[in-house]
Amino acid sequence: MARSLPESPGFEAGHEAERAVWERLVDALPDDAVVCHSVQVRDGAAEHEIDLLVLWPHVGIACIEVKGGRVSVDGGQWYQSDRGGKHRIKSPVAQAQSAMHGYRNMVGDHLGTPLTSRMVYLAAFPYTDVPHNWTMAGVPRRLVLDRRDLDSPLDLAEALRGAIHAEASGHATLAPAYAARLERFVAGSLAEDDGGQGPAVESEDVQDTLTERQSVLLNATRSLRHVRFIGGAGSGKTWLAVEKAKRLCRQGLRVGLFCYNKGLGEHLARQTKRWKHRQPVFAGEFHEYALSLGVPPGSGQEYFDADMPRLLAGIGSRLDPSEKLDAIVVDEAQDFAPSWWEALLSCVRDPDRATVYAFMDSQQDVYRRWDGADLAQSRDAVVRFAPLHVDDNLRNTRRIAETFRCFAGEHFTPRTGTGLPVRLVQAATEDALDRASDCVDALLEDGWANNQIALLTTRRRHPIHQEAFDAGPEAVAEYWRAFHDGEGEFYGHVLGFKGLERSVVILCVDGFKEMARAAEQLYVGLSRARSLLVVVGDPEIIREAGGDEMARALASAEVWQP
Repeated sequence: MARSLPESPGFEAGHEAERAVWERLVDALPDDAVVCHSVQVRDGAAEHEIDLLVLWPHVGIACIEVKGGRVSVDGGQWYQSDRGGKHRIKSPVAQAQSAMHGYRNMVGDHLGTPLTSRMVYLAAFPYTDVPHNWTMAGVPRRLVLDRRDLDSPLDLAEALRGAIHAEASGHATLAPAYAARLERFVAGSLAEDDGGQGPAVESEDVQDTLTERQSVLLNATRSLRHVRFIGGAGSGKTWLAVEKAKRLCRQGLRVGLFCYNKGLGEHLARQTKRWKHRQPVFAGEFHEYALSLGVPPGSGQEYFDADMPRLLAGIGSRLDPSEKLDAIVVDEAQDFAPSWWEALLSCVRDPDRATVYAFMDSQQDVYRRWDGADLAQSRDAVVRFAPLHVDDNLRNTRRIAETFRCFAGEHFTPRTGTGLPVRLVQAATEDALDRASDCVDALLEDGWANNQIALLTTRRRHPIHQEAFDAGPEAVAEYWRAFHDGEGEFYGHVLGFKGLERSVVILCVDGFKEMARAAEQLYVGLSRARSLLVVVGDPEIIREAGGDEMARALASAEVWQP
Protein backbone atom coordinates (compact mmCIF):
# COMPACT_ATOMS: atom_id res chain seq x y z
CA MET A 1 0.00 0.00 0.00
CA ALA A 2 1.35 3.42 -0.99
CA ARG A 3 1.64 6.35 1.38
CA SER A 4 -0.61 9.38 0.96
CA LEU A 5 0.23 13.07 1.15
CA PRO A 6 -1.62 14.47 3.02
CA GLU A 7 -2.11 11.34 5.09
CA SER A 8 -5.89 11.88 5.14
CA PRO A 9 -6.89 14.25 2.32
CA GLY A 10 -10.00 16.34 2.86
CA PHE A 11 -12.15 15.65 -0.18
CA GLU A 12 -14.88 18.25 -0.52
CA ALA A 13 -18.41 17.53 -1.73
CA GLY A 14 -18.48 16.97 -5.47
CA HIS A 15 -14.94 15.46 -5.47
CA GLU A 16 -16.02 11.85 -5.02
CA ALA A 17 -14.27 10.85 -8.23
CA GLU A 18 -10.91 12.12 -6.90
CA ARG A 19 -11.44 10.17 -3.68
CA ALA A 20 -12.23 7.01 -5.65
CA VAL A 21 -9.09 7.25 -7.79
CA TRP A 22 -6.95 8.19 -4.77
CA GLU A 23 -8.16 5.17 -2.80
CA ARG A 24 -7.47 2.81 -5.70
CA LEU A 25 -3.97 4.18 -6.28
CA VAL A 26 -3.06 3.92 -2.59
CA ASP A 27 -4.23 0.30 -2.60
CA ALA A 28 -2.55 -0.61 -5.89
CA LEU A 29 0.93 0.90 -5.55
CA PRO A 30 3.84 -0.41 -3.45
CA ASP A 31 4.94 0.85 -0.05
CA ASP A 32 7.65 3.16 -1.38
CA ALA A 33 5.27 5.06 -3.68
CA VAL A 34 3.55 8.30 -2.62
CA VAL A 35 0.16 9.56 -3.85
CA CYS A 36 -0.16 13.34 -3.40
CA HIS A 37 -3.59 14.99 -3.54
CA SER A 38 -4.31 18.47 -4.91
CA VAL A 39 -0.79 19.69 -5.68
CA GLN A 40 -0.72 23.42 -6.43
CA VAL A 41 1.58 24.45 -9.27
CA ARG A 42 2.77 27.93 -10.14
CA ASP A 43 4.91 28.29 -13.25
CA GLY A 44 5.63 31.97 -13.71
CA ALA A 45 2.22 33.64 -13.99
CA ALA A 46 0.47 30.36 -14.91
CA GLU A 47 -1.31 28.41 -12.17
CA HIS A 48 -2.34 24.75 -12.28
CA GLU A 49 -3.60 22.06 -9.95
CA ILE A 50 -2.61 18.41 -10.19
CA ASP A 51 -5.51 16.35 -8.85
CA LEU A 52 -3.23 13.41 -8.02
CA LEU A 53 0.58 13.30 -8.27
CA VAL A 54 2.23 9.89 -8.03
CA LEU A 55 5.90 9.60 -7.02
CA TRP A 56 6.99 6.03 -7.72
CA PRO A 57 10.68 5.36 -6.95
CA HIS A 58 12.57 3.31 -9.54
CA VAL A 59 9.71 3.93 -12.00
CA GLY A 60 8.74 7.58 -12.46
CA ILE A 61 6.18 10.33 -11.88
CA ALA A 62 2.55 10.62 -12.99
CA CYS A 63 0.33 13.73 -13.05
CA ILE A 64 -3.32 12.69 -13.14
CA GLU A 65 -6.39 14.77 -13.96
CA VAL A 66 -9.61 13.15 -12.64
CA LYS A 67 -13.04 13.56 -14.21
CA GLY A 68 -16.16 12.03 -12.65
CA GLY A 69 -19.48 11.30 -14.30
CA ARG A 70 -19.51 9.93 -17.82
CA VAL A 71 -16.87 11.37 -20.11
CA SER A 72 -17.22 11.43 -23.89
CA VAL A 73 -15.71 13.02 -26.99
CA ASP A 74 -17.65 14.20 -30.01
CA GLY A 75 -16.03 15.93 -32.97
CA GLY A 76 -12.89 16.65 -30.98
CA GLN A 77 -14.89 18.26 -28.13
CA TRP A 78 -14.82 16.71 -24.68
CA TYR A 79 -18.04 16.39 -22.64
CA GLN A 80 -18.91 15.37 -19.10
CA SER A 81 -22.34 14.08 -18.04
CA ASP A 82 -23.16 14.29 -14.34
CA ARG A 83 -26.05 15.32 -12.11
CA GLY A 84 -26.03 18.72 -13.75
CA GLY A 85 -26.46 17.25 -17.22
CA LYS A 86 -24.11 17.09 -20.18
CA HIS A 87 -21.71 19.98 -20.64
CA ARG A 88 -18.52 20.85 -22.43
CA ILE A 89 -15.19 20.54 -20.65
CA LYS A 90 -11.59 21.24 -21.52
CA SER A 91 -9.58 18.24 -22.61
CA PRO A 92 -8.65 16.46 -19.36
CA VAL A 93 -5.51 15.12 -21.05
CA ALA A 94 -4.43 18.62 -22.10
CA GLN A 95 -5.08 19.86 -18.54
CA ALA A 96 -2.87 17.11 -17.15
CA GLN A 97 -0.22 17.87 -19.75
CA SER A 98 -0.10 21.59 -18.89
CA ALA A 99 0.02 20.86 -15.18
CA MET A 100 2.87 18.38 -15.69
CA HIS A 101 5.00 20.87 -17.65
CA GLY A 102 4.31 23.54 -15.06
CA TYR A 103 5.30 21.17 -12.27
CA ARG A 104 8.53 20.24 -14.06
CA ASN A 105 9.49 23.91 -14.46
CA MET A 106 8.53 24.75 -10.87
CA VAL A 107 10.62 21.90 -9.46
CA GLY A 108 13.63 22.93 -11.52
CA ASP A 109 13.37 26.53 -10.33
CA HIS A 110 12.87 25.74 -6.64
CA LEU A 111 15.15 22.74 -6.14
CA GLY A 112 17.94 24.05 -8.33
CA THR A 113 18.26 20.88 -10.39
CA PRO A 114 16.27 20.05 -13.53
CA LEU A 115 13.69 17.29 -13.16
CA THR A 116 14.93 14.66 -15.62
CA SER A 117 13.09 11.61 -14.28
CA ARG A 118 10.45 9.87 -16.36
CA MET A 119 7.23 11.81 -16.08
CA VAL A 120 3.83 11.22 -17.68
CA TYR A 121 0.43 12.93 -17.69
CA LEU A 122 -2.84 10.96 -17.60
CA ALA A 123 -6.59 11.41 -17.31
CA ALA A 124 -8.59 9.12 -15.00
CA PHE A 125 -12.32 8.42 -15.54
CA PRO A 126 -13.50 6.19 -12.66
CA TYR A 127 -17.10 5.99 -13.96
CA THR A 128 -16.44 5.73 -17.72
CA ASP A 129 -15.54 2.73 -19.88
CA VAL A 130 -13.06 3.51 -22.66
CA PRO A 131 -12.54 0.81 -25.33
CA HIS A 132 -9.04 -0.60 -25.41
CA ASN A 133 -8.75 0.21 -29.12
CA TRP A 134 -9.95 3.81 -28.70
CA THR A 135 -7.61 6.40 -30.16
CA MET A 136 -7.55 10.16 -30.67
CA ALA A 137 -4.97 12.42 -32.26
CA GLY A 138 -2.36 13.25 -29.66
CA VAL A 139 -4.01 11.05 -26.99
CA PRO A 140 -2.71 7.47 -26.88
CA ARG A 141 -5.01 5.06 -25.07
CA ARG A 142 -2.28 4.53 -22.44
CA LEU A 143 -2.83 8.11 -21.23
CA VAL A 144 -6.36 7.28 -20.06
CA LEU A 145 -7.30 5.21 -16.99
CA ASP A 146 -10.93 4.10 -17.19
CA ARG A 147 -13.29 2.28 -14.79
CA ARG A 148 -11.95 -1.16 -15.64
CA ASP A 149 -8.31 -0.09 -15.23
CA LEU A 150 -9.15 1.29 -11.80
CA ASP A 151 -11.19 -1.67 -10.56
CA SER A 152 -8.25 -4.07 -10.29
CA PRO A 153 -5.25 -3.02 -8.16
CA LEU A 154 -2.97 -5.26 -10.23
CA ASP A 155 -4.30 -3.89 -13.53
CA LEU A 156 -4.05 -0.30 -12.24
CA ALA A 157 -0.41 -0.67 -11.16
CA GLU A 158 0.54 -2.25 -14.48
CA ALA A 159 -1.41 0.35 -16.48
CA LEU A 160 0.36 3.18 -14.66
CA ARG A 161 3.78 1.54 -14.99
CA GLY A 162 3.14 0.91 -18.67
CA ALA A 163 2.12 4.53 -19.29
CA ILE A 164 5.29 5.80 -17.59
CA HIS A 165 7.55 3.44 -19.53
CA ALA A 166 5.90 3.98 -22.91
CA GLU A 167 4.77 7.61 -22.89
CA ALA A 168 6.88 9.48 -20.33
CA SER A 169 9.25 12.30 -21.14
CA GLY A 170 12.63 12.09 -19.42
CA HIS A 171 14.90 9.08 -19.59
CA ALA A 172 15.89 8.29 -15.98
CA THR A 173 13.89 6.33 -13.46
CA LEU A 174 12.91 8.22 -10.32
CA ALA A 175 15.74 7.88 -7.80
CA PRO A 176 14.48 7.27 -4.23
CA ALA A 177 16.54 10.15 -2.81
CA TYR A 178 15.15 12.52 -5.43
CA ALA A 179 11.61 11.22 -4.80
CA ALA A 180 12.12 12.09 -1.14
CA ARG A 181 13.15 15.62 -2.09
CA LEU A 182 10.03 16.00 -4.26
CA GLU A 183 7.87 14.71 -1.44
CA ARG A 184 9.33 17.23 1.00
CA PHE A 185 8.83 19.99 -1.54
CA VAL A 186 5.15 19.09 -2.04
CA ALA A 187 4.65 18.79 1.72
CA GLY A 188 6.33 22.14 2.38
CA SER A 189 8.80 20.48 4.73
CA LEU A 190 11.76 22.57 5.78
CA ALA A 191 13.73 19.62 7.11
CA GLU A 192 17.43 19.60 6.28
CA ASP A 193 18.25 17.83 3.04
CA ASP A 194 20.62 15.08 4.07
CA GLY A 195 21.31 13.95 0.52
CA GLY A 196 23.92 16.64 -0.06
CA GLN A 197 22.46 17.99 -3.30
CA GLY A 198 20.44 20.80 -1.69
CA PRO A 199 23.36 22.22 0.29
CA ALA A 200 25.48 21.77 -2.82
CA VAL A 201 23.20 24.04 -4.82
CA GLU A 202 23.30 26.66 -2.08
CA SER A 203 27.08 26.40 -1.92
CA GLU A 204 27.34 26.91 -5.69
CA ASP A 205 25.18 30.03 -5.46
CA VAL A 206 27.62 31.39 -2.87
CA GLN A 207 30.51 30.51 -5.19
CA ASP A 208 28.88 32.46 -8.03
CA THR A 209 28.43 35.49 -5.79
CA LEU A 210 32.07 35.39 -4.70
CA THR A 211 33.21 35.11 -8.32
CA GLU A 212 31.23 38.18 -9.37
CA ARG A 213 32.93 40.16 -6.61
CA GLN A 214 36.18 39.66 -8.53
CA SER A 215 35.01 42.50 -10.76
CA VAL A 216 36.85 44.82 -8.38
CA LEU A 217 40.06 43.54 -10.01
CA LEU A 218 38.89 44.75 -13.39
CA ASN A 219 38.00 48.11 -11.91
CA ALA A 220 41.50 48.40 -10.46
CA THR A 221 43.20 47.63 -13.77
CA ARG A 222 40.96 49.52 -16.18
CA SER A 223 43.69 52.07 -17.04
CA LEU A 224 46.21 49.33 -17.90
CA ARG A 225 46.37 48.16 -21.50
CA HIS A 226 48.34 44.94 -21.10
CA VAL A 227 47.54 42.79 -18.06
CA ARG A 228 48.25 39.15 -17.32
CA PHE A 229 45.94 37.68 -14.63
CA ILE A 230 47.67 34.69 -13.03
CA GLY A 231 45.52 32.46 -10.83
CA GLY A 232 44.95 28.90 -9.76
CA ALA A 233 42.03 26.71 -10.68
CA GLY A 234 38.67 28.06 -9.59
CA SER A 235 39.83 31.65 -9.13
CA GLY A 236 37.24 33.04 -11.54
CA LYS A 237 39.56 33.70 -14.49
CA THR A 238 37.03 32.72 -17.15
CA TRP A 239 34.37 34.92 -15.57
CA LEU A 240 36.87 37.78 -15.48
CA ALA A 241 37.83 37.24 -19.13
CA VAL A 242 34.19 37.35 -20.27
CA GLU A 243 33.46 40.37 -18.08
CA LYS A 244 36.52 42.22 -19.43
CA ALA A 245 35.40 41.52 -23.00
CA LYS A 246 31.92 42.82 -22.12
CA ARG A 247 33.31 46.07 -20.74
CA LEU A 248 35.51 46.61 -23.77
CA CYS A 249 32.56 45.99 -26.12
CA ARG A 250 30.52 48.56 -24.23
CA GLN A 251 33.27 51.08 -24.98
CA GLY A 252 32.56 50.54 -28.67
CA LEU A 253 35.77 48.61 -29.33
CA ARG A 254 36.18 45.72 -31.74
CA VAL A 255 37.00 42.85 -29.39
CA GLY A 256 38.27 39.33 -29.91
CA LEU A 257 37.73 36.82 -27.08
CA PHE A 258 39.85 33.71 -27.59
CA CYS A 259 40.78 30.36 -26.08
CA TYR A 260 42.20 27.05 -27.32
CA ASN A 261 39.78 24.30 -26.23
CA LYS A 262 36.62 23.57 -28.20
CA GLY A 263 34.41 23.13 -25.12
CA LEU A 264 35.55 26.39 -23.57
CA GLY A 265 35.25 28.14 -26.95
CA GLU A 266 31.59 27.11 -27.15
CA HIS A 267 31.07 28.43 -23.62
CA LEU A 268 32.59 31.82 -24.50
CA ALA A 269 30.48 32.07 -27.67
CA ARG A 270 27.28 31.24 -25.79
CA GLN A 271 28.01 33.71 -23.01
CA THR A 272 28.57 36.61 -25.38
CA LYS A 273 25.55 35.83 -27.58
CA ARG A 274 23.33 36.60 -24.60
CA TRP A 275 24.47 40.22 -24.46
CA LYS A 276 21.87 42.71 -25.62
CA HIS A 277 24.52 45.34 -26.29
CA ARG A 278 27.48 45.16 -28.68
CA GLN A 279 29.10 41.73 -28.92
CA PRO A 280 32.69 40.72 -29.70
CA VAL A 281 33.80 40.50 -33.31
CA PHE A 282 34.75 36.92 -32.45
CA ALA A 283 34.39 34.71 -29.37
CA GLY A 284 35.72 31.16 -29.35
CA GLU A 285 38.67 29.07 -30.46
CA PHE A 286 41.77 30.73 -31.88
CA HIS A 287 41.87 28.26 -34.76
CA GLU A 288 38.24 28.92 -35.69
CA TYR A 289 39.08 32.63 -35.88
CA ALA A 290 41.92 31.88 -38.27
CA LEU A 291 39.62 29.83 -40.50
CA SER A 292 37.00 32.59 -40.43
CA LEU A 293 39.56 35.01 -41.93
CA GLY A 294 40.42 32.68 -44.76
CA VAL A 295 43.26 30.51 -43.50
CA PRO A 296 42.85 27.20 -45.37
CA PRO A 297 42.04 24.17 -43.21
CA GLY A 298 44.72 21.62 -42.51
CA SER A 299 45.72 18.90 -40.09
CA GLY A 300 48.65 17.77 -38.01
CA GLN A 301 50.55 19.41 -35.20
CA GLU A 302 52.90 21.26 -37.56
CA TYR A 303 49.91 22.85 -39.26
CA PHE A 304 48.32 24.06 -36.01
CA ASP A 305 51.50 25.16 -34.29
CA ALA A 306 53.34 26.73 -37.22
CA ASP A 307 51.54 26.89 -40.56
CA MET A 308 48.21 28.25 -39.37
CA PRO A 309 49.63 31.11 -37.25
CA ARG A 310 52.05 32.01 -40.08
CA LEU A 311 49.20 32.16 -42.60
CA LEU A 312 47.02 34.12 -40.17
CA ALA A 313 49.80 36.66 -39.61
CA GLY A 314 50.00 37.22 -43.35
CA ILE A 315 46.24 37.70 -43.68
CA GLY A 316 46.09 39.90 -40.59
CA SER A 317 48.74 42.26 -41.90
CA ARG A 318 46.63 42.82 -45.02
CA LEU A 319 43.28 43.34 -43.30
CA ASP A 320 41.52 46.64 -43.85
CA PRO A 321 41.80 48.75 -40.66
CA SER A 322 37.99 48.65 -40.32
CA GLU A 323 38.16 44.85 -40.01
CA LYS A 324 40.95 44.76 -37.45
CA LEU A 325 40.58 44.38 -33.68
CA ASP A 326 41.03 47.01 -30.99
CA ALA A 327 41.33 44.57 -28.11
CA ILE A 328 42.32 40.95 -27.47
CA VAL A 329 41.20 38.90 -24.45
CA VAL A 330 42.57 35.36 -24.07
CA ASP A 331 41.34 32.83 -21.53
CA GLU A 332 43.53 29.85 -20.54
CA ALA A 333 46.39 31.83 -22.05
CA GLN A 334 48.98 29.27 -20.97
CA ASP A 335 47.68 27.15 -23.89
CA PHE A 336 48.81 29.74 -26.46
CA ALA A 337 52.15 29.45 -28.24
CA PRO A 338 54.13 32.68 -28.91
CA SER A 339 53.46 32.32 -32.64
CA TRP A 340 49.72 32.41 -31.97
CA TRP A 341 50.08 35.67 -30.10
CA GLU A 342 52.11 37.17 -32.92
CA ALA A 343 49.42 36.11 -35.39
CA LEU A 344 46.70 37.69 -33.26
CA LEU A 345 48.65 40.92 -32.93
CA SER A 346 48.83 41.14 -36.73
CA CYS A 347 45.00 41.38 -36.66
CA VAL A 348 45.04 44.38 -34.30
CA ARG A 349 44.53 47.90 -35.64
CA ASP A 350 47.15 49.62 -33.49
CA PRO A 351 49.33 47.19 -31.48
CA ASP A 352 50.86 50.05 -29.51
CA ARG A 353 47.46 51.19 -28.22
CA ALA A 354 45.57 47.91 -28.24
CA THR A 355 44.16 46.42 -25.05
CA VAL A 356 45.51 42.91 -24.47
CA TYR A 357 44.43 40.86 -21.45
CA ALA A 358 45.59 37.32 -20.74
CA PHE A 359 44.07 35.05 -18.08
CA MET A 360 46.21 32.05 -17.23
CA ASP A 361 47.28 29.37 -14.77
CA SER A 362 50.89 28.40 -15.44
CA GLN A 363 50.39 25.22 -13.37
CA GLN A 364 47.90 23.99 -15.99
CA ASP A 365 50.35 24.27 -18.88
CA VAL A 366 49.53 20.78 -20.11
CA TYR A 367 50.47 21.61 -23.70
CA ARG A 368 53.85 23.14 -22.76
CA ARG A 369 53.61 25.88 -25.41
CA TRP A 370 54.40 29.01 -23.40
CA ASP A 371 56.35 29.56 -20.21
CA GLY A 372 54.32 32.58 -19.12
CA ALA A 373 57.04 35.08 -19.90
CA ASP A 374 56.48 38.31 -21.82
CA LEU A 375 55.57 37.87 -25.45
CA ALA A 376 58.43 37.69 -27.88
CA GLN A 377 58.81 40.58 -30.28
CA SER A 378 56.57 40.25 -33.31
CA ARG A 379 56.99 42.15 -36.55
CA ASP A 380 54.81 44.96 -35.30
CA ALA A 381 54.93 45.21 -31.53
CA VAL A 382 56.30 44.10 -28.19
CA VAL A 383 53.68 43.38 -25.55
CA ARG A 384 54.76 43.34 -21.94
CA PHE A 385 52.13 42.35 -19.43
CA ALA A 386 51.64 43.81 -15.99
CA PRO A 387 51.19 40.67 -13.84
CA LEU A 388 48.24 40.49 -11.43
CA HIS A 389 47.79 37.51 -9.13
CA VAL A 390 44.37 36.12 -8.17
CA ASP A 391 44.93 33.65 -5.36
CA ASP A 392 41.46 32.95 -3.99
CA ASN A 393 39.69 29.74 -4.99
CA LEU A 394 35.99 30.50 -5.45
CA ARG A 395 34.68 27.53 -7.46
CA ASN A 396 35.39 24.42 -5.41
CA THR A 397 34.35 23.46 -1.92
CA ARG A 398 37.16 23.52 0.62
CA ARG A 399 37.44 19.73 0.69
CA ILE A 400 37.84 19.57 -3.08
CA ALA A 401 40.31 22.47 -3.12
CA GLU A 402 42.51 20.76 -0.55
CA THR A 403 43.07 17.80 -2.88
CA PHE A 404 44.86 19.97 -5.47
CA ARG A 405 46.32 22.68 -3.21
CA CYS A 406 49.82 21.30 -3.76
CA PHE A 407 49.56 22.14 -7.49
CA ALA A 408 48.14 25.64 -7.14
CA GLY A 409 51.00 27.52 -5.45
CA GLU A 410 51.77 28.75 -1.96
CA HIS A 411 49.34 31.69 -2.10
CA PHE A 412 46.35 29.56 -3.08
CA THR A 413 43.48 30.27 -0.65
CA PRO A 414 40.12 28.41 -0.65
CA ARG A 415 37.28 30.79 0.22
CA THR A 416 34.16 28.62 0.04
CA GLY A 417 32.39 26.28 2.46
CA THR A 418 33.57 22.86 3.61
CA GLY A 419 31.23 20.85 1.39
CA LEU A 420 30.82 17.11 0.90
CA PRO A 421 33.69 14.70 1.50
CA VAL A 422 35.76 13.78 -1.53
CA ARG A 423 35.17 10.13 -2.46
CA LEU A 424 37.84 7.62 -3.48
CA VAL A 425 36.98 4.47 -5.42
CA GLN A 426 39.99 2.17 -5.48
CA ALA A 427 40.31 0.26 -8.74
CA ALA A 428 42.96 -1.29 -10.92
CA THR A 429 43.84 0.95 -13.85
CA GLU A 430 42.34 -1.45 -16.39
CA ASP A 431 39.07 -1.52 -14.39
CA ALA A 432 38.85 2.20 -13.68
CA LEU A 433 36.46 3.06 -16.52
CA ASP A 434 33.94 0.38 -15.55
CA ARG A 435 34.07 1.45 -11.90
CA ALA A 436 33.64 5.09 -12.89
CA SER A 437 30.53 4.13 -14.87
CA ASP A 438 29.20 2.41 -11.75
CA CYS A 439 29.67 5.72 -9.95
CA VAL A 440 27.44 7.51 -12.46
CA ASP A 441 24.65 4.99 -11.86
CA ALA A 442 25.03 5.24 -8.09
CA LEU A 443 24.96 9.04 -8.10
CA LEU A 444 21.82 9.09 -10.23
CA GLU A 445 20.27 6.63 -7.81
CA ASP A 446 21.19 8.98 -4.95
CA GLY A 447 19.23 11.79 -6.60
CA TRP A 448 21.85 13.80 -8.44
CA ALA A 449 20.51 15.11 -11.75
CA ASN A 450 22.24 13.59 -14.77
CA ASN A 451 23.26 17.00 -16.11
CA GLN A 452 25.14 17.70 -12.88
CA ILE A 453 27.61 14.89 -13.57
CA ALA A 454 30.79 14.75 -15.68
CA LEU A 455 33.05 11.69 -16.03
CA LEU A 456 36.57 12.62 -17.14
CA THR A 457 39.34 10.24 -18.17
CA THR A 458 43.09 10.88 -18.00
CA ARG A 459 44.56 8.62 -20.71
CA ARG A 460 42.11 7.71 -23.46
CA ARG A 461 39.05 9.54 -24.66
CA HIS A 462 35.90 8.14 -23.11
CA PRO A 463 34.18 5.85 -25.68
CA ILE A 464 31.30 8.32 -26.04
CA HIS A 465 33.77 11.14 -26.71
CA GLN A 466 35.73 8.92 -29.11
CA GLU A 467 32.58 8.02 -31.01
CA ALA A 468 31.78 11.69 -31.59
CA PHE A 469 35.40 12.43 -32.55
CA ASP A 470 35.46 9.60 -35.09
CA ALA A 471 32.14 10.72 -36.61
CA GLY A 472 33.54 14.11 -37.61
CA PRO A 473 33.11 17.83 -36.90
CA GLU A 474 29.31 17.87 -36.91
CA ALA A 475 29.17 15.09 -34.32
CA VAL A 476 31.75 16.88 -32.18
CA ALA A 477 29.72 20.09 -32.37
CA GLU A 478 26.60 18.17 -31.29
CA TYR A 479 28.60 16.54 -28.47
CA TRP A 480 29.53 19.94 -27.05
CA ARG A 481 26.09 21.43 -27.70
CA ALA A 482 24.55 18.69 -25.56
CA PHE A 483 27.01 19.50 -22.75
CA HIS A 484 26.29 23.21 -22.76
CA ASP A 485 22.53 22.60 -23.01
CA GLY A 486 22.76 20.34 -19.96
CA GLU A 487 21.07 17.40 -21.66
CA GLY A 488 22.63 14.64 -19.59
CA GLU A 489 25.81 13.24 -18.13
CA PHE A 490 29.03 14.35 -19.83
CA TYR A 491 31.81 11.93 -20.76
CA GLY A 492 35.15 13.35 -21.85
CA HIS A 493 38.88 13.76 -21.28
CA VAL A 494 40.43 16.15 -18.76
CA LEU A 495 42.29 18.07 -21.47
CA GLY A 496 39.05 18.89 -23.25
CA PHE A 497 37.44 20.05 -20.02
CA LYS A 498 39.91 22.81 -19.16
CA GLY A 499 38.07 25.96 -18.14
CA LEU A 500 34.78 24.07 -17.63
CA GLU A 501 33.02 22.69 -14.56
CA ARG A 502 30.15 20.62 -13.24
CA SER A 503 28.61 20.09 -9.83
CA VAL A 504 29.89 16.51 -9.71
CA VAL A 505 33.06 15.26 -11.41
CA ILE A 506 34.15 11.63 -11.51
CA LEU A 507 37.87 11.64 -12.31
CA CYS A 508 38.69 8.28 -13.87
CA VAL A 509 42.44 7.74 -13.63
CA ASP A 510 42.83 5.21 -16.45
CA GLY A 511 46.56 5.87 -16.83
CA PHE A 512 48.59 8.58 -18.58
CA LYS A 513 50.14 8.84 -22.03
CA GLU A 514 53.05 10.87 -20.67
CA MET A 515 53.97 10.76 -16.98
CA ALA A 516 55.81 14.06 -17.47
CA ARG A 517 52.40 15.74 -17.89
CA ALA A 518 50.46 13.56 -15.46
CA ALA A 519 50.58 16.02 -12.56
CA GLU A 520 49.08 18.83 -14.68
CA GLN A 521 46.33 16.50 -15.89
CA LEU A 522 45.48 15.50 -12.33
CA TYR A 523 45.38 19.16 -11.36
CA VAL A 524 42.91 19.92 -14.14
CA GLY A 525 40.73 16.92 -13.34
CA LEU A 526 40.64 17.41 -9.57
CA SER A 527 39.66 21.06 -9.89
CA ARG A 528 36.62 20.74 -12.21
CA ALA A 529 34.05 19.73 -9.54
CA ARG A 530 32.11 22.40 -7.70
CA SER A 531 30.34 20.28 -5.07
CA LEU A 532 31.35 16.62 -5.18
CA LEU A 533 34.59 15.04 -6.42
CA VAL A 534 34.91 11.29 -6.96
CA VAL A 535 38.38 9.91 -7.81
CA VAL A 536 38.53 6.43 -9.35
CA GLY A 537 41.81 4.59 -9.81
CA ASP A 538 44.85 2.92 -8.32
CA PRO A 539 46.13 5.01 -5.36
CA GLU A 540 49.74 4.09 -6.19
CA ILE A 541 49.43 5.30 -9.78
CA ILE A 542 47.80 8.49 -8.49
CA ARG A 543 50.65 8.97 -6.01
CA GLU A 544 53.26 8.44 -8.74
CA ALA A 545 51.55 11.02 -10.95
CA GLY A 546 50.64 13.64 -8.36
CA GLY A 547 53.30 13.23 -5.70
CA ASP A 548 53.25 12.44 -2.00
CA GLU A 549 51.61 15.71 -0.94
CA MET A 550 48.63 15.19 -3.20
CA ALA A 551 48.38 11.56 -2.13
CA ARG A 552 48.30 12.60 1.52
CA ALA A 553 45.50 15.05 0.79
CA LEU A 554 43.53 12.35 -1.01
CA ALA A 555 44.11 9.92 1.87
CA SER A 556 41.45 11.79 3.87
CA ALA A 557 38.85 11.01 1.20
CA GLU A 558 35.88 8.81 1.97
CA VAL A 559 36.48 5.33 0.56
CA TRP A 560 33.42 4.54 -1.54
CA GLN A 561 32.17 1.31 -3.07
CA PRO A 562 29.29 2.24 -5.39
